[in-house]
Amino acid sequence: MRQRIFIIIFVMLFALTNQAFAAEKTTGKQAEKTAEKAAEKSVKKADIKVPGSVLSISKENTYPNSAQDLPYLEPSKLAKAMLMTSDVPITNPDLIRLLNESSINASKVAFWYRAKIYLGQWPLSYQSTETTVNWEHQQINLNRLDNRGAKSVAKLYYNQTAHKKVSGGLTASIPNSEAVQKMMLIAAAEKSKLPLAFQTAVGAGTKKPNVYHVSPKQVGYLYSYVPAVNERGRVTYGEVYIVLKGGKRQIVIQNVTQQGIGAWIPIQDHVSFRFHTSNM
Repeated sequence: MRQRIFIIIFVMLFALTNQAFAAEKTTGKQAEKTAEKAAEKSVKKADIKVPGSVLSISKENTYPNSAQDLPYLEPSKLAKAMLMTSDVPITNPDLIRLLNESSINASKVAFWYRAKIYLGQWPLSYQSTETTVNWEHQQINLNRLDNRGAKSVAKLYYNQTAHKKVSGGLTASIPNSEAVQKMMLIAAAEKSKLPLAFQTAVGAGTKKPNVYHVSPKQVGYLYSYVPAVNERGRVTYGEVYIVLKGGKRQIVIQNVTQQGIGAWIPIQDHVSFRFHTSNM
């Protein structure tokens, strides 16, 4: 008799646990679909048109810039399920990597099991509010041609006279700046559709065949610049906890704060030109 009662109780516990797990899984899928739709709406392409004075030098650049891989990580099955339990969106690649490398095996029938693990304070996500471009962000070269003593039109070409490195960065000091830079780079690249990197270089001897005509009795000046994106938005911070309760695993965020931030991000392997002539 006692054995039969024990079996009945065990079967009931197992059934209740499976129902709770199935409900949690269904809710997670619904939340995942909602989050995906919200993400699609939030990422809007910025209305950026590359002017004719900006040229690509990816083939001509004598210094081979390494391509900037966007630090986006696809969450693992466990990480994705846990991210769906958070009331605050989490897009930080470093935090997602930590969850991907974690393994949590919780018993479905251990209703008495409780645990709360503190992972620290993290920048959870970045929301872009404005993405603009300064096409003449930093001057890197000047080619000059004096044609004042000639009687015919002369031709001026772009020729990079010295190696130039241009670095970007955040406009203010902020906690966990490296992780924030990664999220801002992802957002700016998705909105601008431009090849961005926080550091780029133009090698000495880089040339373009484009011709700039200098009339007689004139001096021609060809200025060259590395353009950069000015990215602005808000970073959300919070204290991250992993809570284990019975067979459930969830992320709980406490003490949520937001901070505005901006960054300059150079456009890789692109040069902006400005040409003018003068009789002086």
